Amino acid sequence: MKSEILQVVCPQCDTINRVANDRLNDGAKCGRCKQALFRRMPVALTQANFDRHISASDLPVVVDFWAPWCQPCRMMAPAYERAAAELEPRARLAKLDTEAEATIAARFGIRSIPTLIVFKHGREVARQSGALDLASIVEWVQPRAVSHARPKFDRDID
Repeated sequence: MKSEILQVVCPQCDTINRVANDRLNDGAKCGRCKQALFRRMPVALTQANFDRHISASDLPVVVDFWAPWCQPCRMMAPAYERAAAELEPRARLAKLDTEAEATIAARFGIRSIPTLIVFKHGREVARQSGALDLASIVEWVQPRAVSHARPKFDRDID
């Protein structure tokens, strides 16, 4: 049986890469910059790369809309980073600074932060406002951002 080919956007250079579904956990590297496609940490999104990561990836993308002055955002940041380590390569976790990227925040009607939005193929499929701990982030993301890609995990996430 032939493995499904997925498009994955490089977190370093924003190049769209084609990766076999069954190779997502095998240290996939970008064809252009040769960096790891999965760094197990959130990707920083900006006006320049937001649409590419949201629309071009076959993986679900979870975006944390945050601001540097937001205390709940800062409190949630370490848990969100750990969630990225647990959920990749099944989903891509990313962060968008709403102060620096106010146009994108307005485009999605962000009224409170932190706000998490799950995107699949460029479309919003779920939204959650308020700070969450690691277990709550993973519990909220998993059923909403399960990719059709089902890579093997070293351990299952409960």
